[in-house]
Amino acid sequence: MAFASFDSRHAGAPMAEINMVPLIDVMLVLLVIFIVTAPLLTQAVKLELPKASSQANDLRPEKVEFAIDAAGLFYWNGEPVSRAEAQKRFVVEGKKPVQPEVHLKADQGVAYRFVAQTLADASKAGLTKVGFISEAEPQQ
Repeated sequence: MAFASFDSRHAGAPMAEINMVPLIDVMLVLLVIFIVTAPLLTQAVKLELPKASSQANDLRPEKVEFAIDAAGLFYWNGEPVSRAEAQKRFVVEGKKPVQPEVHLKADQGVAYRFVAQTLADASKAGLTKVGFISEAEPQQ
């Protein structure tokens, strides 16, 4: 290593050697950090996880087409029913784990009270997915 001297001939000459002490200090500090943190990264909790099937439950909601014609008659998927029968069917459908979607088709000439009664019956049965079906107006 180069040390300073009182020799006047070499006093102004630049140092030709690199001082390695700071580099060694940094490397030793990094080595200690890696030695301390390496065991922390390899620790794991040993668990015995339960086995499960990978099949997804496909619970698509069914749809019920409920129609009311201009005379106020009710139709459940195209089958004529009375209001009492429709209420019973709404209750059965409301108890299912996956509630069906009720598509309500009402004639434009039907009295609103029939539509309101149907909505009330579906709501009492616990059905929340009720949609109104209509036709688009023809373009002129």
